Amino acid sequence: MSDASQRVRDAPSGNNADTVGMPLPPRREGPGPVVRTIALAARNPFAGPLAALVVLILIFTLATDTFFSAQNFSVILQQSVVIGTLALGQTLIILTSGIDLANGSILVVSTLVMAQLAQGQPPGIQILILLVGFALSAALAAVAGLLISRFLLPAFIVTLGMFTMLTAGARLYSQRTLVVPEGGVLTVLGSGGYLFGVFQVTIGVFVVIASVAVLHYMLTRTAWGRHVYAVGGNPTAARRTGINVSRVLLVVYILAGLLYALAAWQAFGRSPATSANVFANANLDTISAVVIGGTSLFGGRGTVVGSYFGTLIVLVLQSGLTQMGFDALYQQVLTGALVIAAVALDQFTRKVERLG
Repeated sequence: MSDASQRVRDAPSGNNADTVGMPLPPRREGPGPVVRTIALAARNPFAGPLAALVVLILIFTLATDTFFSAQNFSVILQQSVVIGTLALGQTLIILTSGIDLANGSILVVSTLVMAQLAQGQPPGIQILILLVGFALSAALAAVAGLLISRFLLPAFIVTLGMFTMLTAGARLYSQRTLVVPEGGVLTVLGSGGYLFGVFQVTIGVFVVIASVAVLHYMLTRTAWGRHVYAVGGNPTAARRTGINVSRVLLVVYILAGLLYALAAWQAFGRSPATSANVFANANLDTISAVVIGGTSLFGGRGTVVGSYFGTLIVLVLQSGLTQMGFDALYQQVLTGALVIAAVALDQFTRKVERLG
């Protein structure tokens, strides 16, 4: 046997003879607990908002004697109806990497038109007026969708312009006066309810929960839902795979408009009178709820379930801090901090996923 053959046979198994004696490459360590937690949260997108909601409830329950009560939870649920429904429409638009600053003003226009047309009308005519309100809201949202999808105008600019025009138009239309909605069909979602002891749940609460369930199914179990995520994640790649990006965007804005009309219907029972200023600035509230609920402002990631949890988080925070005696300005400070933290977490999650 030659000397070279003897060296190869004597070398440790699995190593080349020429590398014997050389230092081994550094061993690659697995991801740390923080990265594993973030990866787990990414696979369960509404688990994080739900956990945050439970933690907030525990904190305020321990901090106050009045927070954990059936009456307080009943009030929070009823407050979540209008903003929660608006947040569902906002979620659909943000999933496509857009944003809607005009959702509150569309709601205001719908409520004013429906309330004024329904004055003195019987229930049968009120149902037709409701359909007019839904059609008007969908048409206004469709205008924004057309400008964004066909003419490729930035969603921020289009919806900001519509917010300004619709807010001013609503004030001119209402002559800056309060409009008292007619009872009956218009107020059925907010005034009707069921009592479980002192825990009252209005019909609007069931409607918003049903809306969450239907939209969650549409987004997770249908081809249309997959197209929405694809358009928001990478519109160029979505177009190359044959997805009609313009049509998806237009349908999303129209569907969001119908949800805004549903929120307008629910708003009738929440307030004894409507005006051009009620819910006009709901856009910021809905964006906060959607982002805190785990939907990415950059599109392609998020759930409607998380957005409803985000709405409840904001309301629980407001209720708890109020009962602890904090000024309303502190509520806004903490809500803003939660929004920034949610965006930072989203960016960090994307970075972790890019690194594998």
